[in-house]
Amino acid sequence: MSRTSSSSAKSGLSRRYDRQFRADDAYRATLPDMQNKDASQIQGANVPIQHVGISGFRLPMLVVTRDGKPLPLEVTVTGSVSLAADRKGINMSRVMRTFYDFKDRTLSHELLEEILIRYKKDLECSRARLMVEFRYPLLQKSLRSNLEGWQYYRVVLEGTIDDLNRVRRYTHFDFVYSSACPCSAELTEHARDYRQAYGIPHSQRSKARVVAEVMPGRNLFVEDMQELCLKGLQTETQVMVKREDEQAFAELNGAYSKFVEDAARLLFEQFDADSRVQDFVVACSHLESLHSHDAVSVINKGCPGGLVADFANFRDLIC
Repeated sequence: MSRTSSSSAKSGLSRRYDRQFRADDAYRATLPDMQNKDASQIQGANVPIQHVGISGFRLPMLVVTRDGKPLPLEVTVTGSVSLAADRKGINMSRVMRTFYDFKDRTLSHELLEEILIRYKKDLECSRARLMVEFRYPLLQKSLRSNLEGWQYYRVVLEGTIDDLNRVRRYTHFDFVYSSACPCSAELTEHARDYRQAYGIPHSQRSKARVVAEVMPGRNLFVEDMQELCLKGLQTETQVMVKREDEQAFAELNGAYSKFVEDAARLLFEQFDADSRVQDFVVACSHLESLHSHDAVSVINKGCPGGLVADFANFRDLIC
């Protein structure tokens, strides 16, 4: 007999799982609640915590679309609330349980607002935040062959609520495109003109991440984000390609060559002109085929007290 089994036997404890046992209200009332101990039980500094919650719980949901036909997708949720200095902790399971009360609804910014209001009530907090991530498919037609294929986009719908119940809504959107280097293109033409030397300008897969704050009372759908990025950058990567499409893509890159600085400014132009967008920040990364490092840029609208150009995790933009 092991030491653990021997100890259990001597103390009269059962080591058998009782599948018939059911917890009633009276039994639940006896269970210890460590999260809601008083302030004397706080470990470390007795200070408020800005965000505490759970990250990465997944579930299937219907996601709002521009055409009004909800799309079933798997989503990944991060939910957090504020914690006052005199409270030891929160009931973590309520972050998930409250969200699950809305699991059969269509995911949208409006739904996030409802859930955030419930978070403040259920978890007795002053502020709350939700981020819901998913991969959103859009059908892309090839450039010349009329084939079609599904392009998938990383999207995050975010909502925050403050102590005055002011709600802010954001859409995070990743757009993958090709960036042909204007300098390399000109140098290649120079070699052809002056020395009759054949060369190939370099281009590379690149990614832009746009975070757009949506105006109150307005809608900015995933389809809108994709169209704004495509209009600005033009050279989105392709899904289905035949030879005529590959040739077309080379011509497209030639017509819209761009440095990473150009990419940031082109996206700025599109989002700054859209009345549905209250604020935004854009991060771009060109995964250089010439260098062993990447070219990066960040730009923001510059609203007082708004989103700032502090993006630093460029390794997250590898595609």
